[in-house]
Amino acid sequence: MDYKKGMNSSVFYALIAAVLFGASTPFAKLMEGDVHPLVLAGLLYLSSGIGLAAIRLIRDQAWNPSGLIRQDWFWLLAAIIFGGLLGPVLLMSGLMRLSGSSAALLLNLEAVLTALIAWVVFRENADRRVILGMIAIIGGGVVLSWPDRGQTWEANWTGPLLLSAACCCWALDNNLTRKVSTADALFLAASKGLVAGTVNCGLALALGLSLPPPDKLLAIAALGLLGYGVSLALFILALRGLGTARAGAYFSTAPFIGAAVALVVLAEQPSANFWLAAGLMAIGVSLHLTERHEHSHTHETLLHRHPHRHDEHHQHAHDFDWDGKEPHVHVHRHAPITHTHPHYPDIHHQH
Repeated sequence: MDYKKGMNSSVFYALIAAVLFGASTPFAKLMEGDVHPLVLAGLLYLSSGIGLAAIRLIRDQAWNPSGLIRQDWFWLLAAIIFGGLLGPVLLMSGLMRLSGSSAALLLNLEAVLTALIAWVVFRENADRRVILGMIAIIGGGVVLSWPDRGQTWEANWTGPLLLSAACCCWALDNNLTRKVSTADALFLAASKGLVAGTVNCGLALALGLSLPPPDKLLAIAALGLLGYGVSLALFILALRGLGTARAGAYFSTAPFIGAAVALVVLAEQPSANFWLAAGLMAIGVSLHLTERHEHSHTHETLLHRHPHRHDEHHQHAHDFDWDGKEPHVHVHRHAPITHTHPHYPDIHHQH
């Protein structure tokens, strides 16, 4: 297997996910005043879930198994609760008590907390280059969202606490999703969108909020499918190949991408902060791209299910008729093996 090619593919998935999600922000901002934030959030999630479920049905021409094994369902349910249900509610509650600049600054906490949980709780490896790259990327996000001259910070701590709690929920979501990232990415992303969208839309209707007109609904559906659905599916593929902290670092470039798109869509003017943030994020991404992690390591016995080829990690017999096509998907067991090669903390290298 060409590990460098696999790594590059995972980096590509993470960056495209960031582009799609980051670009969705200024387009969603165009709808401000016409659609309540809770309604908008619910519809974006719901449309992503419906769209991805439809794509999966068309792709497979049937509703195939999810690829989750029994213990994975707990991780997926927990990820949906934290990332799809609690996170958005806390975000909306916090946004009502904060200015846009303060909220943008605090949202950078997600990448920091994601990495900390990955490194401390789940023992994902990190070397000096990765940590410095993360600091540079987060620094760029802080610079990008720093309030302009004349803007003030709120004295009320309720808003910052709520937004910080939302970031913690999404950080947990990222790490929990990593635990099930071997399963079908379309199924995982569709499940999150359907559950989160249904609950948030139901909450909005219970509060007496109205839905937007049909023309707005169509625009929101397209935005949700690309900016939330496809973006999330690609992010799951990045989690599978890069690990949580590294995928989260690449994805945290989304605010810069959103700001860049806003320059065109909203006819905004770039500030000095914008260019400084661009430089810091470029440094951070380059540090991650040039990382080389290689040492002798041992793979323990592992049972899971994901698309794979019969490379040095996947040497096994089949208990079913196989047509010889690769990649293919089935539950398989990894035999212990010790070897040396460049790798990321992907689904096979959690040491």
